[in-house]
Order: sequence, then structure tokens, then C-alpha cells
Amino acid sequence: MNRTRYTPQGRNSVNFRASEVKLGPVSNTIILIVLACVLGLLYLTQVTKTNAYGYQINDLQNRQSQLKSEHDNLEVASARLQSLSRVQDSTVAKNMVSVAPTDTIQN
Repeated sequence: MNRTRYTPQGRNSVNFRASEVKLGPVSNTIILIVLACVLGLLYLTQVTKTNAYGYQINDLQNRQSQLKSEHDNLEVASARLQSLSRVQDSTVAKNMVSVAPTDTIQN
């Protein structure tokens, strides 16, 4: 076949060639390094988020333990205050008679 500058009638004027793009070893290495860096950054962001949540959880647990101890102290104080009024209002306390001292001791 004789190829000329002009295409004869009935033939395609566009020539298609399958071109293969091959990457060299340096390009492959650079792409692998970039992918490793991207994966490392993704890992670090996830670890950082997990640590931040860990600090929040720790703070909330400390606050919970403080509130529990405060609740226990308030329960003890409430029981102490209620016991005085219960003793004063009991039938045994109402039946008691006050006693005045009759004599003094001299040395």
C-alpha cells in the first residue's frame, strides 16, 4: 500500500493507533511513596480523633465519680438531719421528762 498525503475516496482519513503508556520504575516508586503518605495521613487523623474522644470520655468519667461521691455525702448529711427530727418526734422522746439538778457536789 502506498501511503500518500491525500486519502482516496472511501477510506478513513483518521488513523487510529493503540498507544500504550508505560510507567517507569521511578514513576512507580514515586506513586507508591505518595500512596503510603496518604494512607499514613488517614491513619493519623483517625488516631487523633480516637485520642480526642478518649480525653472527653476520661473527663466525663472523672466528673461522674465526683458527682457520685458528692451524692453519697449528701445522702449521709440528709440521713443525719432526718434522724434528729425523727428522734425529737418519736413517742419515746415525747414521753421523756426533763430533770433539773437537785444537788451540787462540793470538794
